[in-house]
Amino acid sequence: MLWTTLRCKTLRSSSPWGRSPRTLPIRQFLQTPSRSFLRPSRCFRQEATTPSPPLRDTPEATFKRGPSFYEKIGKPGIRKQILVSTGSYFVRHSIPLTYDPKFASITSFLAFSVAATQTSIETEYWTERMAAVSSIWSVKPITNTDLKRAQTAELIQGLRETLATMQSVIQQLPVLIRPWINVACVSVMQPYADASEGKRLCWKICLLNAAVWAAWKVKRWQGFMNTRFMHNPLSGLSITLLTSMFSHKSAIHLLFNCLALESFGSAAYYYLLREQNKAEPEVLESTSAYHFLTFFISAGMFSGLVSHIVSAKFRYPRLVSHLASPVNTAQRTETWAGAVAATAASASQTATKTKVLDILPSLGASGAIYASVTLTALAFPDSQVALFIPPTYPINIQYGVGGLVALDMIGILRGWRHFDHWAHLGGAAFGVLYYKYGPSYWRYLREVSSKVESK
Repeated sequence: MLWTTLRCKTLRSSSPWGRSPRTLPIRQFLQTPSRSFLRPSRCFRQEATTPSPPLRDTPEATFKRGPSFYEKIGKPGIRKQILVSTGSYFVRHSIPLTYDPKFASITSFLAFSVAATQTSIETEYWTERMAAVSSIWSVKPITNTDLKRAQTAELIQGLRETLATMQSVIQQLPVLIRPWINVACVSVMQPYADASEGKRLCWKICLLNAAVWAAWKVKRWQGFMNTRFMHNPLSGLSITLLTSMFSHKSAIHLLFNCLALESFGSAAYYYLLREQNKAEPEVLESTSAYHFLTFFISAGMFSGLVSHIVSAKFRYPRLVSHLASPVNTAQRTETWAGAVAATAASASQTATKTKVLDILPSLGASGAIYASVTLTALAFPDSQVALFIPPTYPINIQYGVGGLVALDMIGILRGWRHFDHWAHLGGAAFGVLYYKYGPSYWRYLREVSSKVESK
């Protein structure tokens, strides 16, 4: 506006050669003899007849204080959202969407209930099948070890039939490549048959993670993946807390998580199986795959919930306070020197604002893996661990887990944001809680489901 006013008062020519300005025609006042000299306009007469009172004489009641910035956007509440459908409440009221712990607790409870029911169904199926195959089981009681042996024999028989079917197809190929294909098939099937059930389940989870990682590499799916497979605390989507634990964008992140899951996941599976076999009286269980899978999902959701609560209840109010503070409001400057000074001051505060205002989305299975690590450390305190990349000397697992937890706590205190340290600590806490109360809770669900199935 100031630049426009100065330009209107300028009488210089637009020529770049500096010529003398043109002589403007002088208008005589005698050309309008019928009009009065300096006739005031209608607007001017109206302002003159009704003068406005000065600002200092205006009563304070005439000024109405509007809602503040914090009141306009609302305060994030965790207890108000119920499942996913309640997100519409926040959309209608313009309140930042947050995640409710009810979704995690209800989802975990349903997952445990379904897992216990499915385990009971499969156990009853294998019990009836073994009793029908041999009459010895009418005299000798069936144990969990017998059920495992029957399932392993069934698995090996299925692999042999698959290999025989593939052999008939391989015979149609050229002679030079037949041995190579046979070796490749045996190299895949033999370790799968020799591995424990827990390790095979961890491999399947790793394959699922690899499929999601491959989906990230499709450019057309980037928008969908960012929305549905990455949890943003302010997005209002509850399902992303479940899908984000199987999502990895970088190959390094996927590789390290899969290596850790294969090692500690199988150990945690063995602990859950061992605790179930110790039950008095013994509760038959043909497989612990559903138990471990539910533990893995619940641990991932709990760790993500901890990170979400920290972002919604601590980081978000700091973000709002910084946005509403007078320091971040634009200041009017009357001179160029003032504008330059204001720009320099805002640039000096950029680093501080970035640390406070960043609420980053999260993804990955690190929280669930941390739960498996702490569960393994408590279940097998005398075991030793070592890093595969880079190679290190083996140390006691409790020292290693203690070092990881200490590193995450230092990251929180120092403000490191490369990893989700709150999610790591949440997963570690879930592993400790499940070591204390998880086996008894699962045993209770199994007993209830067995009674329901018997009826």
